[in-house]
Amino acid sequence: MSDITPADRWALLPAGIREQADGYVLQDARMRAIRVVFEAGRARGMGLHDAQLVVHERYLRYGDRIARTPRSPLDLESLAARAAGLPGRVVAVEAVRDGDTVHDWFVDLLAVTAVTAEPAGEHRLATIHTDPAAAADRAGRALAAHLAVPFHFASPDTPDDEAPRRRP
Repeated sequence: MSDITPADRWALLPAGIREQADGYVLQDARMRAIRVVFEAGRARGMGLHDAQLVVHERYLRYGDRIARTPRSPLDLESLAARAAGLPGRVVAVEAVRDGDTVHDWFVDLLAVTAVTAEPAGEHRLATIHTDPAAAADRAGRALAAHLAVPFHFASPDTPDDEAPRRRP
C-alpha cells in the first residue's frame, strides 16, 4: 500500500472506526488511535507504519483542537510542594532520560526518598518534553539547592537512557 496516501488509507476505514480514531486523536491519545486504525486497517492491507502515518495526518488536521496533555510545572514552588508531599525525607533529586517512538527523548525529574521511608524509592515530580535537558537541569538544580540535597543528571548533553544512575 506504499503508493496510497494517508488520506486514501483513512477513506478505506469504516465510519465508526474513523470516528473512534478521531476521538482518540482529539484527546491526545495517539497510541490508542494508532491501535484502532491498525486493527481495523489490517484487513484492508494496512501495516503498523501505515496506521502511524494515518494518525499523524489526523493530528495535523486537528492541530490546536487537540486537548494536549498539560505540561508538568517546573517552577520551584510547585516542585517543592510536590516534594514536600512525598512520604519520607527527600535525599536527592535526579534527572533521568528516557524516550519512546511517540514523544522522542524526554527527561523525568525524580525525588529520591530515604530508605527508611514507606514506600522508599523514586517519585516522579515532572516529565519534561520540550528542551528537556536544559529545563531538567535548571529545575533539578534549583530544587536540590532549595532542599539542600545532591542533584544528579548523568546524561545532560547526550540522550542516553542507560547512563549511570545515582547510587545511595
